[in-house]
Formats: sequence, structure tokens, C-alpha cells
Amino acid sequence: MDVLSDVIAAIRAGEPRSARVQWHAPWGQRFPTVRGSAGFQVVLQGSCRLIPPDGGTPIALNVGDVVFLPHGSGYALADSPATPLTEPACDPLNDPRFEDRYASATVGKTGQDGSQAVTVTLCGGYQLDPSRAHPLLGDLPEIVHLPARLGHRPELRAAVDLLGGELDNPRLGVDTIVPALLDMLLLYILRAWFDEQSERGTTAGWAAALGDPAISAALHALHRDPALPWTVETLGTQAGLSRAAFSRRFTTLIGQPPLTYLTWWRMTTAARLLRESDAPLGEVATRIGYTSEFAFATAFKREYGIAPGKYRRQSRAETRSGELDAMAPRPVVTP
Repeated sequence: MDVLSDVIAAIRAGEPRSARVQWHAPWGQRFPTVRGSAGFQVVLQGSCRLIPPDGGTPIALNVGDVVFLPHGSGYALADSPATPLTEPACDPLNDPRFEDRYASATVGKTGQDGSQAVTVTLCGGYQLDPSRAHPLLGDLPEIVHLPARLGHRPELRAAVDLLGGELDNPRLGVDTIVPALLDMLLLYILRAWFDEQSERGTTAGWAAALGDPAISAALHALHRDPALPWTVETLGTQAGLSRAAFSRRFTTLIGQPPLTYLTWWRMTTAARLLRESDAPLGEVATRIGYTSEFAFATAFKREYGIAPGKYRRQSRAETRSGELDAMAPRPVVTP
């Protein structure tokens, strides 16, 4: 698995959420700040304005535009900056019945002459490990805006079209297809942003690191097998650099020394194994490079502030709670 895919798989928690929504002018809605989340909006029809988290200048969004909010910051969406904003009828990350509540919902009012200016958006979000934000996402701005350009990013446009089609006309297999397409959409959004940074000649941060053949090779090696007894020298060999040159370049681009990041990644991988598998603690320890379960437990608690066994139990309890909530009776949405 490549580094970007590896990072997303490790920090994701729970299934992504999405819905296709029709907005009828005049309309304006707030989307609250949600810790440990990343939201997105895609304009499928019409146009609207996104009001940034800091209340700054509204961003004009047109058909095909994609907006990604990697830090779960609150924002608003409206047909016009002058339209009063309402609280959300349902929220993609906090409402376990989000898809059902928005499936046939329309938001806004019909004009006096019976006409409506309609905007259709694809909205949703991803649940992330709130205790473990990866520095790769930390490099991203509050808002990633990818304007539509003819012939540009065809793979991103294809993912949007496929996702919109599945939500608009659900068929057999939709419950498996939609989460897969949402994962694809996230990767295409991040790829597009990192490509833009490379085109601009970014010289620091994860965008530069992933575009640097030497550092990228070392990252790929330690991500592929975190259990190996890596040292700065052996990672430097993977990069084709001397120990000193590798350490200096890695620290400059990534923002932390190689072995500090290695420990961070090992603990992140362990947390994912604890959440998603029934592997004994000793096996989890071995898979991330610890020969002693005690040493692993000590390191894990130092990073997460909780013992690995307790972390697993709490994660399972939270998952079961969400599943039970999703099975509760579904209220009717009143636009």
C-alpha cells in the first residue's frame, strides 16, 4: 500500500457518510464544528456560497466544484451571503440516520411565483481518530477548494459522477459501493491538492516529502513493514542518503526526526489493529516491532494516555453504540 492510502486507512474510524441534497432558494445552513472529522461538499447543479469557518469572504461555488474541510471546522452554505442561516436539519457526522433523513429532503422555500432556484450538492464527511490526527492532514488548510476546470482531474470528476449516480438511484450493492466510492473520492481530493502543491514548487511539508524520491522511499519502507528494527542509518539506506543527510532532510520536510515519526506510526498502526481486529496484545506488539507486550503497553499508554486493552474495549463500545443508534426509528424530515 502506498503511503497516502496507508495513512488514510489508519486514521479513519467508522464509515463515511454522504447524501445528495436539493436546496431551494432562499436557503442557508450552518454545519457545526465536529472534532475528529473531515467534511466535503460537491456542487452537482446550480451554484452557492460557502462561508468559511472564520466568517471570512464567502467562496463562490459552481457546478463541479469540490470543497474539502480536513479539520472538521464549522462552516455555512447558502444561496447568497445575505440569506439568514439556519441550524442543520441533520448533520452528516453527528446524525446516524443522516442518509435516510436527507434521502428525500428538500431545503428552502418556493418563491412567490412558484419558481425555485435549485442547487444540488453532494455532502458528507469522514470520521477520523480524534486522538490521532496525522501530520499529513495537518498540512492542509482549513478549506481545500478544487474548482471545476474542463478536462482537469478527470478521475475526480468520474468519482463524483459515480457517487452522485448511486445516491440518486440506489441499486443492488449500494451499501458496499457508496463507502468504497467515498474512500476513492477522499484519495482523489488529497491527490489533487498534493499535485497542486508540487506544481507550485512547495519545498516543505508532506506535499514536498511525498514528491521527494529519497524521503518517499524511506516512508514507503517503514510504512510497509513497521516491525523491522529500523534505525536512522537503515532508513537512510532506503533513501540512498547518508545517515546525516537523510536525518536532516527528513526532519526538514516531515517536521520531526525519523525515529520519532517511526514510533508515532507504530502506535497509530497498533491503534488501528486494536480497533479492527481481535489479535492478542502480544501479536499486535510483534506486528509493530515490539518483542515485549509490556514494552508495547508502556509505549502505547505514553502515546494515548490509556492502556491498549482499555482502548480496544472503549473503541468497541463506541462502535456498538453507533450501530444501535442507527437502528433507531427514523423521524420524518420536514423541510
